[in-house]
Amino acid sequence: MVVDNFSNSKPAALRRVKQICGKDFVFYENDVRDREAMKKIFAENRIDAVIHFAGLKAVGESVRKPLLYYSHNLCATFNLCEAMIEAGVRIMVFSSSATVYGNSDRVPIREDFRIGPTSNPYGETKLMQERILSDMVAAGELRTAVMLRYFNPIGAHESGLIGEDPNGIPNNLLPYISQVSIGKLPYLSVFGNDYDTHDGTGVRDYIHVVDLARAHVCALRHAVGSEGAQYYNIGTGIGYSVLDIIGAYEKATGRKVPYRISPRRPGDVAVSYSDPSLAASVLGWKAQFGIERMCRDADRWQTMNPDGYPDE
Repeated sequence: MVVDNFSNSKPAALRRVKQICGKDFVFYENDVRDREAMKKIFAENRIDAVIHFAGLKAVGESVRKPLLYYSHNLCATFNLCEAMIEAGVRIMVFSSSATVYGNSDRVPIREDFRIGPTSNPYGETKLMQERILSDMVAAGELRTAVMLRYFNPIGAHESGLIGEDPNGIPNNLLPYISQVSIGKLPYLSVFGNDYDTHDGTGVRDYIHVVDLARAHVCALRHAVGSEGAQYYNIGTGIGYSVLDIIGAYEKATGRKVPYRISPRRPGDVAVSYSDPSLAASVLGWKAQFGIERMCRDADRWQTMNPDGYPDE
């Protein structure tokens, strides 16, 4: 079963998921912040566990619009958790983020590193949600909360049927690169070239979205047979700079990606990449795809769908 309000997605994406999987599923067009709608959904269905993806996710936008992010992300979790408690559902897999670590002074980042202070409101909402869920586990309101700390998901499904379709100018790097590559946008803005990295641009851990999807399946299977609040890094353990990614995309596609250097964005950190070994040992999950595959699949999606999903 899926719940979405289509604020940053379209019905075509759901149809294509069904096409890829060859399976149907129940869908509700609702906002997770609608308390009564959520309670009704839980009352009408037999739900054993929840994967909580709902929320706004752009770091830069969160710096400009902090109240919007606190309101959306926290209210979604409050309402969802209330509905779960009322229905007796006690297992959750939560979409968290590496931003909970803030500006870590060590890499690769492990789950036992200090969390906070965060560098932007988006990261703060993820940290607050983690604390809410861990407190619920401690109180017995949830039995299991598995929190997956994503690093930087990129790429698309290999079929080219589903991929990232941002509203307006992309906030994330790869859809920005892919739109520039096909000529939809004139150039890429590289935010900062004066970081303490090998080429001055920010370094991140990029993970293929299909690997990320697999991580949720592994986490859900593990959550059903376990207890407690648990935290796992979901990344490759390899750091690439912005210029590294541009070079990898050009190599994968044979097309140049024009770019310009712009000032740093508030809230960004210089270097962030994971130690994903805990997810491997406990969840049995490990990333399978490298950066070339990520770029190739992203380009397939973009060239097959230059304007994203069709409007309906």
